[in-house]
Amino acid sequence: MNSLAKSNSSFTYRSLAVTLTLALLVAFGFTNTRAAEEEPLVLGIGTTQDLDSMNPFNTALVVGYEVFSLNYDLLTSFGSNLEPTPGFAESYSVSSDGLTYTFKISSGLLWSDGTPATSADVLYTFKLLLDNEYVGLGYLDTYLDGVTAVTAPDAQTFVLTMDAPVTRILQALVPILPKHVWEKLTIEEINGTFGNEPPVVGSGPYQAVEWKTGEFVRFVKNPHWRGGELAADEIVLRFFKSADAMYQALVASEIDYAHNVSPEQLKQLDGSSEVIEVAVGSANGFTELGFNTYSTDIAGGGASTKALRDQRFRDALGYAIDRETLIEKVLGGYGVPGSTQVPPISVDFHVEPTNPRTFDLTLAAEKLEAAGYVDSDGDGVREDLEGKPLNLRLYVPSSDDSYAKAAEFIAGWFGEIGVPVNAQAFDSDSLVDIMLPPEAEGKADYDLFIWGWGGDVDPNLLLKIFLTSEIGASSDSFFSNAEYDALYAQQLTLPNGPERKAIVAQLQQLMYEQAPYHVLYYDATLVAYRTDKFTGWKNQPADGTPFFGLGPVGYTLLKPASGGGGDVEAENSLLIPLVALLAAAGVFLALRSRRGKRRTDEE
Repeated sequence: MNSLAKSNSSFTYRSLAVTLTLALLVAFGFTNTRAAEEEPLVLGIGTTQDLDSMNPFNTALVVGYEVFSLNYDLLTSFGSNLEPTPGFAESYSVSSDGLTYTFKISSGLLWSDGTPATSADVLYTFKLLLDNEYVGLGYLDTYLDGVTAVTAPDAQTFVLTMDAPVTRILQALVPILPKHVWEKLTIEEINGTFGNEPPVVGSGPYQAVEWKTGEFVRFVKNPHWRGGELAADEIVLRFFKSADAMYQALVASEIDYAHNVSPEQLKQLDGSSEVIEVAVGSANGFTELGFNTYSTDIAGGGASTKALRDQRFRDALGYAIDRETLIEKVLGGYGVPGSTQVPPISVDFHVEPTNPRTFDLTLAAEKLEAAGYVDSDGDGVREDLEGKPLNLRLYVPSSDDSYAKAAEFIAGWFGEIGVPVNAQAFDSDSLVDIMLPPEAEGKADYDLFIWGWGGDVDPNLLLKIFLTSEIGASSDSFFSNAEYDALYAQQLTLPNGPERKAIVAQLQQLMYEQAPYHVLYYDATLVAYRTDKFTGWKNQPADGTPFFGLGPVGYTLLKPASGGGGDVEAENSLLIPLVALLAAAGVFLALRSRRGKRRTDEE
């Protein structure tokens, strides 16, 4: 039997003295000062990404994953080093053949409304995903790939069988739902708007009780939380229209934590104060230029040209992207050049392509000419193979200025080789709707996009988005390749090791050559936070950031600054002796985009 235990630790920080008027504080609505001891201690968090859904099946954005990580437990959660820790299950055991997992749930576990939480809730949640082709947007289905059977022999026991001796189930970002709340619903209702109106019934440390779209979500302590004392009485997650507004709120002490500050803001804050600390989280994700490769004409939608379906066209454009300039001018140096869909931080799986493209506008133009994309009338604009002038639409999310900045550079380079590009920004939710294919009742009405993905401990998520079967779910390029599909299925049943790495390397090479994406860069996550109200901030893992990682551990480690919390030494170590899993987990960072609708936050 493997017991799951939590770990606590933190570090020290510098500070920033900022003077603002009381009128300014009141104008922003949420202040972090406590007028009296009896007032709740509120943790204020800022992000520039608006929440798309409170329903965990219908969120595609980083902020959505953060919200459901507070509301709900995972079957097993993640510690500060991404090691498995207690979640809904307090312990588990594995059969000798590595195929069967038996999870034990505490007999005293309660939902936030006081209803007993049992293995029946886990069974309901897993069967919901296993018995339906897609639940919501289809992102959470990925985590149960390879699960062949689930049972709940008694109230405290949940048994799960895999088709291969792999450990991915311990990393599943599947929120366990209260059966007594959700079981009365049809799949159509679950896929709709159910669950968007707080209060939420969950077993996580905090429960959402109020949500105003475009403004904030407010959480309160779960009265039945079993994981120890929580420092913040309430959490207010605020959605800002710009990084500048979020920055001003941080220095004005209206929020305690700012997620995705700009490079300029981070440099300004770094070392300038004793009450504001910064962190640069290494990337376990990427930002990409994606192509609409949908292979069938769409009435009233689709790409503006069939050139986007042509691998030769996409490949040629890859030579017209100067990644070093993007990193310097867009990221302020906080990133590394991109290549494949598996980030370098995944040292056990990342493999560089054998034929890397270099920035060479002359070569890009030559490749376009060779593929038949010529400027026949000499007006400076190439025509596609049907004779239509190229004029590509490039869409980006408005939640992060870096997307628009990157688009400006790329439009300039593409224009120099006779491929005009018009860039436009949309809010994240609208952009997702624009990009949905007919399989998801959309029109796929775009040509190019720039967005980001965040990864997990295992590279599976970032591999899966290029499957043919993911068109209508996580795929946004609508790439379809039978060889890729077969290789993905082959690696899915292999334990981590040389054999699986070799196949994952083939998947990376194939994606790179076919170029449904040009991975622009592996960009860091930049955050800043105040230490005058809370201490105990801890990155997850050491090179990550305190929040917006995997699970709610960062929130549970905070201490009130007035309580003399100071530095907190690690108290409990991991008791799950899965050496292979821990070795892999130790080198991964959790910057989750998802994009959501898949995306990284806008990372």
